[in-house]
Amino acid sequence: MSKNVLTGFGNQFQTEAVAGTLPQGQNSPQQVAHGLYAEQINGSAFTAPRANNLRSWFYRILPSVVQSDFAPRQHAYLNGELNRGKPTPQQLRWSALPLPIAATDFIAGLVPYASNACGNIMLYACNQSMTDHYFYDADGELLIVPEQGALCFKTECGKLMVAANEIIVIPRGIKFQVECLDRHARGYLVENTEAPFQLPQLGPIGANGLANPRDFIYPQAGFEDKQGKVTLSCKFQQQLWHAELDHSPLDVVAWHGNYAPYKYDLTRFNTVNTVSFDHPDPSIFTVLTSPSNTVGTANIDFVIFPERWVVAEQTFR
Repeated sequence: MSKNVLTGFGNQFQTEAVAGTLPQGQNSPQQVAHGLYAEQINGSAFTAPRANNLRSWFYRILPSVVQSDFAPRQHAYLNGELNRGKPTPQQLRWSALPLPIAATDFIAGLVPYASNACGNIMLYACNQSMTDHYFYDADGELLIVPEQGALCFKTECGKLMVAANEIIVIPRGIKFQVECLDRHARGYLVENTEAPFQLPQLGPIGANGLANPRDFIYPQAGFEDKQGKVTLSCKFQQQLWHAELDHSPLDVVAWHGNYAPYKYDLTRFNTVNTVSFDHPDPSIFTVLTSPSNTVGTANIDFVIFPERWVVAEQTFR
């Protein structure tokens, strides 16, 4: 298999860290080489239309169920206290968190700031890598926006490194671990509990503009065959839980499907600009959107306002 990163938004991918792992031809997905276990992770209903069906096959060293029972886990903010404040009609903005002094990993450094029926907005600040500690969110997918400091997300599907001017999306249920690549890291996080993020429709804009599918990068298969006691935390029904394992849960040797983490370089966004009069709708700055059941209405829009460079010369022959 190629060692290049996988690109393209929402396509079908396949990648293996050990040659000959992925079933080929008429071989059943359950007939796996190297004594591995086959599992499928779903991000949609089994009966969802093909274009909206999200699932990936994982071929891993041990089944996901090899762990202790879950027990509640203490956290300063993430245990059902998101609605403790009173709603306000005021316009709000949030500055980045102070950099931590005490040792704080990514999960310990999460602080919720806003919540509604579609998800939660959090800020994070950390200065320590997650060691022998892994996490997944059963309540929604996570869109992470670094403001300072680079992070390496080690996921079941492989590694992705992100820094300022990049974003990463971790789908619901995907296990991961975060490594700090700099002395400090902080930024913003959206927990989307509704329809998964997708590219917005372009409408009158046409075929080109905004974020291009080929610029979204997916991880190459990689795995940890590591033994020893580790902790797996999960967020479920607005509560934090943890279980004990005797091995790393990032033991997926190969996978194929369309349900996986991805990153995007925001500097690649193709901004649409006005060249005559008035101002177009802010939707022209949408990178990703979570659509609702009402056509034209989003649960969440992730919008950026990058620099705009108006160019026209030599664009048409």
